[in-house]
Amino acid sequence: MNLSDSEILELEQLLDLRKIDIHKDGLTIFTEKTNPNYKYLYNEINEQGYNKSGELVSGSRGVVLEGSSRSGKTWSSVDMIINICTNIETNCTINIYRAWYTEFKETVYEDFKRRLSDFGLDNPFLRSKEIKSFKIGENKISFIGCDKVGRAHGAGCDYAFYNEMMHIPEPIFDQSEMRCRKFWWADYNPSFTDHYVFNSIIPRPDVGFLRTTFIDNYYVTHGEVNKILGYEPYEPDSYEVRDSGLFYKGQEVSEKNLPPPHPMNVNSGTANLFMWKVYGLGLRGAMKGVIFETVVWIDEFPSIDYTYANDFGFTADPNATVRYAEDEDNIWFELLCYSPVETPEELSRVFEANGVEKEKPIACDSSDKYTGENKGTVEMVSGLQDLGYEEAFKISKKKSIMYWILSMKKKRIHCVKNKLWKNVKKEKENYKFKEINGILINQPIDNYNHCWDAVRYGHMSHNSGLNIIKTEHSLSDMGISY
Repeated sequence: MNLSDSEILELEQLLDLRKIDIHKDGLTIFTEKTNPNYKYLYNEINEQGYNKSGELVSGSRGVVLEGSSRSGKTWSSVDMIINICTNIETNCTINIYRAWYTEFKETVYEDFKRRLSDFGLDNPFLRSKEIKSFKIGENKISFIGCDKVGRAHGAGCDYAFYNEMMHIPEPIFDQSEMRCRKFWWADYNPSFTDHYVFNSIIPRPDVGFLRTTFIDNYYVTHGEVNKILGYEPYEPDSYEVRDSGLFYKGQEVSEKNLPPPHPMNVNSGTANLFMWKVYGLGLRGAMKGVIFETVVWIDEFPSIDYTYANDFGFTADPNATVRYAEDEDNIWFELLCYSPVETPEELSRVFEANGVEKEKPIACDSSDKYTGENKGTVEMVSGLQDLGYEEAFKISKKKSIMYWILSMKKKRIHCVKNKLWKNVKKEKENYKFKEINGILINQPIDNYNHCWDAVRYGHMSHNSGLNIIKTEHSLSDMGISY
């Protein structure tokens, strides 16, 4: 039986409507194909219950979705936003947060572009290259980059989704969560070993947590699976995977306890332990692109001559003070202070408590980003000099940060494992090079670098003949105008 053109068109429209109905049914009717991330979000939102005082008595205030690449976290989040707008709310606001606004165009834009059409909804992503907000019915969805700090702090909403939470600063999350009226959730690949999400968000009794891998995603393609499996560095089934990491013969995998190598991935050059742990297994791991990959932990500072170095920190940022020494092949340092210090008098007391000798050189931060009455690099250095630390000086920054970082990386770096060593460990695992479109560039991110900046000042001082910049105060004392 031959169909006319109009009948063929009508049939195609009916089939399209049928596909739309299937997608809509999938928001509330679950099968073995339903992603566990979506099911978890759905249940936590629907189980929310509050008493008359507005206190949460059931369900979760928020949810954290941790997992490997292609586990369906973000895709499930887009579906949940569609479900909220079509089945739960009629006039709500949903804010989607990401560290940098421009990244939306490369990620979440594409997911909405595909998914809105699947559900037969109006699709502005087919018409425009940049969309700051759009509507599903009368519900408004807004994209907010955390590089727009003021806007993020002031934006109230009913629901909030934090996409790639690892890169969203803690103050932004705290401020925006306070302004979220009903429910929030976050997703990420766990590319850190230490993070505020792990320490202060997941342990909360009002926060739900789910970890998934690409194996949990029914719709992951063979190509995507093969790409991820190509990262595996060890022979399959030769080691054990636990939440805390990889184990071989009952002991944690280390340089001295390695499983047999993967028979194909190692030879083909695709094996990558970091990529396999984070994007294959969904385990927490040191970030890709960390600047100082190896630090030798030692029990005490060696018996050699040393100086000091200091990176100022006021109010929120820690002041980092280090004891420092160097030879042709090695760098040694010990972190003595890692907390905000507001005044020279307070820093002087910190120095005294840690035995910092007044006759020793102290290479200090020369950045003028901190300025103001009695609070700034000039005021701090001149104040230290007045208090007897006459060898405190502002370091000369005639060469780039990268020049000195690469100079440091040529040497073996040792750190004393004292009571503050975990702060060094946290910075070591999170201080990294910037990444643009997945490509690392030779420029460090200005974060997790307080102790490393202090160490760099010590290195600069050692290799620059103590290149001192006198402060305005000390120069005027010598009768020299500044």
